[in-house]
Amino acid sequence: MSSPLSPPLRQCHPLPAKPRPIVLIGTGGIANDAHLPAYAKAGFPVAGVLDLDGGKARATAQRWRIERVFRSVGEAVTAVPGCIFDVAAPPVAHEAILAALPDGAAVLVQKPLGLDLQQATAIREVCRRRRLVAAVNFQLRFSPMMLAVADALERGLLGRLLDIEVHLSLRTPWELFPHLKSNPRVEIVSHSVHYLDTIRALAGEPRQVLARTYHFPGSELTDTRTSAILDYGSELRVTLSINHHHDFGRRFQDATFRIEGDQGAALVKLGLLLDYPRGEPDELWIAPRGGPWQAVQLDGKWFPDAFIGTMSNLQRFAAGEDEVLKTSVEDAWHTMALVESCYTQ
Repeated sequence: MSSPLSPPLRQCHPLPAKPRPIVLIGTGGIANDAHLPAYAKAGFPVAGVLDLDGGKARATAQRWRIERVFRSVGEAVTAVPGCIFDVAAPPVAHEAILAALPDGAAVLVQKPLGLDLQQATAIREVCRRRRLVAAVNFQLRFSPMMLAVADALERGLLGRLLDIEVHLSLRTPWELFPHLKSNPRVEIVSHSVHYLDTIRALAGEPRQVLARTYHFPGSELTDTRTSAILDYGSELRVTLSINHHHDFGRRFQDATFRIEGDQGAALVKLGLLLDYPRGEPDELWIAPRGGPWQAVQLDGKWFPDAFIGTMSNLQRFAAGEDEVLKTSVEDAWHTMALVESCYTQ
């Protein structure tokens, strides 16, 4: 299998030639665990941070040696004209934050795009009205492993796509996300949305979906387990089987994304999810029909490297270097429409 993998599979999105300064709105866990590590690794300048909790914002600025802590969006706009905004706030705050940005601003919005399709539509309308160059941080499709899978498909290494299966059986520490307790929907819109978005990127739009999400006894969250079938016609089978409560030791826990074609197959281990947030190494294996399997050396991880990809694509699109904004709000709306169908059909 060494010959088809030369040249190596693509694992990163090109960086912008001249990165614009970033203003980060929201300084919670995801900002400190993924956004800021990604920008530090890529050498992207962060001009300042903003948070309703001023103490949290100051602590983040000190930790990452960021010079400015802003008290309002207006102050940031005045201080850093032409910046890229990175909204790492909860979905319920997105509409108001986006409405406060200047017309034509470039902005990256943390996923999901609202908590339901109604909110996603309202956010999309704000972006249209303000003519925002807006992307959503659906970053799994930008991870080294998923970019490599997409490249393998584009090169024809797997042949005609026949099967996609996402399987999770593990324990997710939901206690790290207390803000989810009040949400009427949790698993699909906050977690499996990553898989639905990536499946759309690889296979396009499904015709319909059959899904069921389940409560777990004793859990304070509404739903944390999911089964779904995405209908792509009679040839391509796409399924999700998600269980966040397999708490019987590591041995049989699993977090895999399997993609099969008529000529080859790829298996992705989502290492981050095993023993989250410390995680295990991500893995990618590729095999031709009949084998053998070959491990693909990965040059990065889901966190933080995928976050470099989403920001790079936005920066390059805003500068005219990329022709397509891959996770634009317009595209992300279709991922949210698929999420809505999973809950309602």
